[in-house]
Amino acid sequence: QVQLVESGGGLVQPGGSLRLSCAAAGITRIMFSIWTMGWYRQAPGKQRELVAQITRGGSTNYADSVKGRFTISRDNTENTVYLQMNSLKPEDTAVYYCNHIPVLQNYWGQGTQVTVSS
Repeated sequence: QVQLVESGGGLVQPGGSLRLSCAAAGITRIMFSIWTMGWYRQAPGKQRELVAQITRGGSTNYADSVKGRFTISRDNTENTVYLQMNSLKPEDTAVYYCNHIPVLQNYWGQGTQVTVSS
């Protein structure tokens, strides 16, 4: 059974940086390498939104709200997707999740909390 485990969140001041990791277990490297993966976030009282995605070939796309500040990457040898977040703003505060694109409902993990506050 596939499990996605997010980590790397925390409390950071505005303007700070964090690097999130998403490790996929229960899946072969070959299968993971062909998945398009995304980072999603859900802020209190808001719907979950897609903020970044990366294809099997390494092409990336970002939500306008994070473009130029966030960078998604992947290491297929480690079955891991990363999200480097720079110049963080209070409005980036949310629980961050990774998942396949399109979403596979059974694969949601616990997420990792990111709080941007002074």
